[in-house]
Amino acid sequence: MKIGIAGLGHVGCGLIELVERQQNLRLPGEVQITGVSARSQSRNRPVDISPYRWFDDAATLAEDPDVDVFVELMGGSDGPAKFAVETALKAGKHVVTANKALIAKHGMALARLAEEKQVDLLFEAAVAGGIPVVRVLRDSLAGTEVKRITGILNGTCNYLTTVMLEQGREYDDVLAEAQRLGYAEADPTLDVSGMDAAHKAAILSAIAFSADLDFSKVSVSGIDKVSLLDLRLADRLGYRIKLIAEGVLTDEGVVCRVEPLVLPASHPLARVNGSLNTVRIEGDPVGAITLTGPGAGAGPTASAVMGDVAKMFRPAIRPAFGRAAHHMGRPFVQGAPTEVAPFFLRVYLPDQPGALAALTEALAKEGVSVDKLLQESGEESGAAPVVIVTHRCPRSNMQAALERLEKIAKPIDAPRLIRIEAAS
Repeated sequence: MKIGIAGLGHVGCGLIELVERQQNLRLPGEVQITGVSARSQSRNRPVDISPYRWFDDAATLAEDPDVDVFVELMGGSDGPAKFAVETALKAGKHVVTANKALIAKHGMALARLAEEKQVDLLFEAAVAGGIPVVRVLRDSLAGTEVKRITGILNGTCNYLTTVMLEQGREYDDVLAEAQRLGYAEADPTLDVSGMDAAHKAAILSAIAFSADLDFSKVSVSGIDKVSLLDLRLADRLGYRIKLIAEGVLTDEGVVCRVEPLVLPASHPLARVNGSLNTVRIEGDPVGAITLTGPGAGAGPTASAVMGDVAKMFRPAIRPAFGRAAHHMGRPFVQGAPTEVAPFFLRVYLPDQPGALAALTEALAKEGVSVDKLLQESGEESGAAPVVIVTHRCPRSNMQAALERLEKIAKPIDAPRLIRIEAAS
């Protein structure tokens, strides 16, 4: 089987290394690289690309008659990557991609084009690196009615919160170290803003719930505002704060969002530390299934790409998102999947008499019941950090209580309000 590879970054070079030692793999046939393309031919790379035909233009490689499978590893939701994938599909080529942004934004249209041309569009490597969650959802769990998906889908964010808590270091310090070590990009915005995890969550939700992927409806909040104090106080109360991606099936449609959540320390996702990814799938009749492994990196991602390439020896020509033509797609909708929940509230109150009473009064006036309360000394700062864990209540009540508190006690700094996930 002859493949063309567009994009020779870490993953592209990792794929070439796998092809060159494929005798050690369990492939059902021989893979040959017949062409490569990237922005620069002369760039220093860990693999020798001189044996392969060079293409300045990825789209030209995509439609080359000597290519059976076009492998897109360039990245980006639009521009050359989108054009090259469209070109390959129109030319009747199978496509394998690791491009989560492309699939999250244009996956539905590309899937329709692939189905029209009777070719496969595979993107296992676009979500959770070396964890085969796309294949599990689309194929292995085709007989399961999925109700909810939750997961840690960004290793950078999980690494940051883990090290901050374990070593007692502030966010900026740990981020700078992560960049030096290569765990975070020079521009980490895509990761820490939650956008990277949101792309992956949207893809998984579309597959799990037979939904029409609409990324504009995905709610996204990152970890860049979570402080060491938040992590430390949550830990004292028996909780962990993690950036959680979530897809939930509601009566109105599919709600997909990414945000920090407070998890009981015993929760399966709370115990996943460092740069690992994990996905928890809940549905009938299987109950809950959790998949954990390396979610990024050249090796795991290249391995996922090669897994998709191997499937092309016997193409299935099935819908990319696993949904049959007669199956009506559910819509993506905006909104909170859990309108009523317990909440973690951290506020800085003026270190003066009556401030704490004003907080509890504001909560009581809005019908919010306090489960746990923790207050630390204000010391020299003149501001005392207070954490309250509430019983289940509507989020709107919490927002109203904070507005009431602002008028009564004037909290210092913006309060931190995070939903608490139930123990599992």
